[in-house]
Amino acid sequence: MKITKIECFVLLVPDYRADACSSAQDDLVVKIHTDEGLVGIGETDTNPWVARAMIEAPGTHIMGLGLTEMLIGKDPTDVEGLWERMYSGSAMTGRRGLGICAMGALDMALWDLRGKAEGKPCWQLLGGALNNTITPYASLLPEGDDLETYTRILVERAVKAKELGFRAVKLEVCTKGPYSHNSLQIEDDREIAKIVRACRKAIGPETTIMVDVAYAWRDWKEALRAIEMFTDEDIYFIETPLPSDDIEGYAKLVKASPVRVAAGEWLNSRFEFRELMDRDALDVVQPDVGRVGGLTEARRVAMAARDKGLAVVPHCWKSAIGIAASAHLAAVSPTCTYIEFLPRELADSRLRKDLCSVELPVVDGRIPLPTAPGLGVTINEEALTAYRVQ
Repeated sequence: MKITKIECFVLLVPDYRADACSSAQDDLVVKIHTDEGLVGIGETDTNPWVARAMIEAPGTHIMGLGLTEMLIGKDPTDVEGLWERMYSGSAMTGRRGLGICAMGALDMALWDLRGKAEGKPCWQLLGGALNNTITPYASLLPEGDDLETYTRILVERAVKAKELGFRAVKLEVCTKGPYSHNSLQIEDDREIAKIVRACRKAIGPETTIMVDVAYAWRDWKEALRAIEMFTDEDIYFIETPLPSDDIEGYAKLVKASPVRVAAGEWLNSRFEFRELMDRDALDVVQPDVGRVGGLTEARRVAMAARDKGLAVVPHCWKSAIGIAASAHLAAVSPTCTYIEFLPRELADSRLRKDLCSVELPVVDGRIPLPTAPGLGVTINEEALTAYRVQ
């Protein structure tokens, strides 16, 4: 079996908001075709136009080859070998950032393709399941351009997630800092604490709560002061409290914080994760399968986290394709506790609702171990056409 064609689809909802803290409004979906008629699908969470360029651009020398030209004619079942080929061949233009994100979409599609070729779900090919069920948390980003509306909608969605059977929720409290949602800027950390308390009161003590503040605080002492304002609400972790490159700050915050510190959604490759893990600058490791370099690299990160005794909670703010990849990763990751899950019933993005006609089910708050070959999801071709941007 040989790879014959790679297609890239840039997708965008027509009513997107550029001031929203949500990358679920666009997507880059790839299809890898073979001479035997099998097709693998993948996606990545980055600017889809530049990722497409990274995949389709031709190379002019052996240090800057194009990703597509390195894959055409190759055996798609040699997934890890192809990962190394792409990483080495694109080293001058790739290595980190965009290059790894583009590779992530292709690697995800290659695992899906290999699973379909062998008639096995991806987790079996990745080493076998260590977890027989996967626990998703409902990731909740509300609307609202003022604090009262934002809080009310977030509380309503937390209650709805509990009614849908989710055992855990993550509150996207993007109200401060450079990535505040809908340009909502709340400078007083006590308001963040009030939002967290309102949600805890509404859903009760039995539901796990995580809090994502989207890089809100400038330094670790400011972050610690704010976190201590809602420590008594039994928070599982605080996500991305500091800028991504403040490794020293993360190390100090992890040591001082009464709440677990989680990060990693923007990190590309195991090498960037190693910088934080080697400095004891994380409690919870959050690889995004598409951004970190696909299932090949995400599994390496998960194994390194195991060796460090750290929890793994994959990040995913995209479609059912990425959610499925996170679930397969969770199945083979010894220390994975949850995966991020954007419920269709609570999603504002029509892409999340429409892109896949078949996705992994949530049953009584859990995702059963997938049994279908590959990732186990099916693209809605009509939606792929409707949201495609030429």
